[in-house]
Amino acid sequence: MKNIVNFLFEIGMLKKIPRSGYQFLGTGNESVAEHSFRVAIIAYMLAKNEPKADRHKVVLMSLFHDFHEARTGDHNYVNKRYVAVNENKAVNDLARKLPFGQEIISLIDEFNSRETLEARLSQDADQLDFILELKRQQDLGNKSASEWLRYSVKRLITGFAKNLADEIVTTDSSDWWFEKKEGLWVNGPNEQK
Repeated sequence: MKNIVNFLFEIGMLKKIPRSGYQFLGTGNESVAEHSFRVAIIAYMLAKNEPKADRHKVVLMSLFHDFHEARTGDHNYVNKRYVAVNENKAVNDLARKLPFGQEIISLIDEFNSRETLEARLSQDADQLDFILELKRQQDLGNKSASEWLRYSVKRLITGFAKNLADEIVTTDSSDWWFEKKEGLWVNGPNEQK
């Protein structure tokens, strides 16, 4: 039980670890845990649209993919040119005393391999989360986000994810809540019929 409790405390660190790429983008911020949450939701949706995919595996793989960052921190593309992160050691050390540790290791290894349908869907979910955030930053006025967005879209693997990205880049990130109905915004929600 002690090892499981320690694991839960360790994974809780992901709520405190910032995603480091935003330092270079100049706007936006999120923790690794916030990122992983939406990646898992996106993964579920991608797997749901792929009949041959093991949804359970895709969701867990996506939820677990950044566990190593509880020990290594998040390293962006600039950091990785100068710092070697031993992700395998971090994952193995994190999981070795857990009764379900081998499953964590296996899922993360599969994610990193990009060889299976489930890994490709999980990789796309990871990118789509970033694409969504970049689009939001672009809509808020960050000019650099447009270029980053273009590169991120090129990393997508599956057809459905590419189609989804096409829709993301043409949708205003506030459309889901800002209905642009003048009566609502002038008179309030109770006056709107």
